[in-house]
Amino acid sequence: MTSPIPSLQNGIDEAGSPIKLLWRPNAEPWTPEVVEREYTGWRQEQNAWHEGVALLNLSHHMYDMWIEGPDATRVLADHGVNNFEKFAVGQAKQYVPVTRHGHIVTDGILAREGENKYLLSGIPAAQHWVRYHAEKGGYDVGFVTDPSSAFRPGGGDPKLFRYQIQGPLAAKLVERAFGGPLPETKFFHSSPVTLDGRPLRALRHGMAGQAGFEFIGPWEHAAHVHEALLKAGEPLGLVQVGALAYTTPSVESGWIPSPVPGIYTDPELADYRAYLPLFGIEGKRPLNGSYFSEDIEDYYVSPYELGYGKLIHSGHDFVGRDALLKAKEGPLRSKVTLVLDPDDVRTVIGQGEDPGFVLSYARHRVETDAGLVGVTMQSASIDPVGAVLAQTLIDSEHATPGTEVEVVWGEHPGPGTDPEADLGFPRIRATVQPSPFDEHARTLYRRDR
Repeated sequence: MTSPIPSLQNGIDEAGSPIKLLWRPNAEPWTPEVVEREYTGWRQEQNAWHEGVALLNLSHHMYDMWIEGPDATRVLADHGVNNFEKFAVGQAKQYVPVTRHGHIVTDGILAREGENKYLLSGIPAAQHWVRYHAEKGGYDVGFVTDPSSAFRPGGGDPKLFRYQIQGPLAAKLVERAFGGPLPETKFFHSSPVTLDGRPLRALRHGMAGQAGFEFIGPWEHAAHVHEALLKAGEPLGLVQVGALAYTTPSVESGWIPSPVPGIYTDPELADYRAYLPLFGIEGKRPLNGSYFSEDIEDYYVSPYELGYGKLIHSGHDFVGRDALLKAKEGPLRSKVTLVLDPDDVRTVIGQGEDPGFVLSYARHRVETDAGLVGVTMQSASIDPVGAVLAQTLIDSEHATPGTEVEVVWGEHPGPGTDPEADLGFPRIRATVQPSPFDEHARTLYRRDR
């Protein structure tokens, strides 16, 4: 199953280690492609889904893979932690595949479109995992893929459009666009609807604590649906969300995007690494920040640490099941939100001025007097909160809300430098708060400031 193009294993071998392949100080943070960076300004766009209504375009940066055939459910269940005994047609789930050692590969959104048909969307790591094991295991399934627009061979349009309508006024906008309320639909379930005679699906969704919908349909109807939503939302002050603000709801919602796949070291996955292209997500998603280790396994995470424990269904056999049963006993880190001190942020990042928009996927060290206690996973400015928030994995004894810690903000040069060396990086005071960062914590913080 070796690919004729350079593979991930080729890249690791040539670099000398997974860390040497992936470590890139000062890496530019990812933002979705083919979307304006800002429409009205990132602050106004963030506030729109908190206080009004926002439109987000997800059409171009999602990698879609359709899985269809008699063994579609079996291959997904054999390689994912989820419960497939309760998975209705029209329902979507956060699909969580793990390695045999219980480390997450990544998560994706899995929608059941028929008895033997699913659509798996997101960054392509989960799709690669499922397809490889389906082909290796001889499962009776077929695949149709549609890469994101930046990587679609020959360019062209996506197969599907995806538009999210989010915010307190989302229901009013939808009623204006569709001439009335949509069918009653459970959260993360979808209903078939029509807009001006054009078929699409309405997925009941939510973002950063706000209710909303995701509309999905054939690309041929994309322009009409987009214009209809804009027109219906104009009297409500609809705001389009650009690439900068789009990357930030996950920080409030407690979702950690793109954890390091636990695939780089297991000898039994050598064939899988040879199957993966070097110029894919597994070979090109950079690592950087003040936290550095020569051992890639120090970056692996458990689904329990990411808050996916409730998704794990141990009533069926799947790859990694035994390891997860052992991991549940701990020790495990806890997922928390760090609220970074605004004065320190201005001093360290903004040179004494307003730092403007802050976005970082870097792994920054989190310390107390006891030393290293955690690692940030994603940090971003959240204007409605008035602070930079950081989704963080932290030792459980330091996870109590109100605990004070420091974030070491800087870029470790990487291999060749002592991981414990004092590089003189500045520190930002921070306070532990729950993840997701709920309204109570947000209100309390603003009052205290």
